[in-house]
Amino acid sequence: MRQRALAVALVIALLALVSSCNKDEPDQKARSFFMGFSAIPPSNDPALQLPTLQMSAARSDAGLIQLSIPWNTLLGGTSAPDEVRTVRLPLVQYYRGGGRIIVVALDVTNGLDRSAEDPELVALGKSITDPAIQQVYHEYVAAVDTILRPEYLSLAAETNLVRAIAPASLYSAVVTMTNDAATERRGDATTAKLMVSVQVEVAWGKLQGGPYVGIAQDRTDFPFLDALGLSSYPYLGGYTDPNDVPDDYYSRLVSGNPLPEVVLEGGWPSRDVSALITSSPGEQARYIARQAELLDKAGAAGVLQITFTDLALSAFPPPTSTGLIPFAYLGLVDTVLAPKAALTTWDSIFAIRYLP
Repeated sequence: MRQRALAVALVIALLALVSSCNKDEPDQKARSFFMGFSAIPPSNDPALQLPTLQMSAARSDAGLIQLSIPWNTLLGGTSAPDEVRTVRLPLVQYYRGGGRIIVVALDVTNGLDRSAEDPELVALGKSITDPAIQQVYHEYVAAVDTILRPEYLSLAAETNLVRAIAPASLYSAVVTMTNDAATERRGDATTAKLMVSVQVEVAWGKLQGGPYVGIAQDRTDFPFLDALGLSSYPYLGGYTDPNDVPDDYYSRLVSGNPLPEVVLEGGWPSRDVSALITSSPGEQARYIARQAELLDKAGAAGVLQITFTDLALSAFPPPTSTGLIPFAYLGLVDTVLAPKAALTTWDSIFAIRYLP
């Protein structure tokens, strides 16, 4: 009996040693970037809203709160804190309950037409060039930051694209209002990493048909950045094969001036969008794998997709439905939540241990 007890003790000790060695193995595979989605459902069908959230959250380290400023509500008399507590906080609490990182990405211009202002604001006859409207924005940023307490807070979207195609007065307003908001957040000792996002294809000169441009101007205009948000749709930049996207597609943007990068939106369609944009479920899956390689090479902090599902275009009124066509098939599941090949690829990457 004594010999058997010694043998058992020896086996337990050896197993503990092996476990300890495996745990500390320096080349054990891990990923440095968190992964996640927003909770946007494919349509306004209530039956799809909770399943979309549950399916996407189950394969996420982070939750994305992607939103335009709710101008109608705020200018209609509802205070920013009331809107945030009522509309935004419940979702954040759901994500927090699962231990997920919270990323809030605010959009202050027209998400489908960066040459223009938010349609809601235009319909009200208002403009972000007005200091009074900028003050409303500041109040909303403060409410989002202090109530939701996100780990990452992006104050504007695709700033380089806005600069390239919008009136100079509109871009100037974006610069002013975000810098002022960032100063206020710093003064209130925010714990969020402050960002704006840049459009990667614009930085590479792909949408303009020119050479690589970079983001030096954005670094100058938005000096408060703790991290850099990325918007990346390589198929819109002329790439027809995910493997053709350069190895330094993300890393080059911050080469020589390091800054953590977080993909805030992007993807690759699972079907043809037009005669110029052709794809397939298999090609989309290859892109998800390729993007993980790009993130690894950049040492990126995170990757998020706005859409976990495809979008049911019939649920959106024109002209919004038309503008959404290039982005309608980026989901890893379709409009009835049926999985695509890309979901398996995403899941295989998500299964790798996250080690920031």
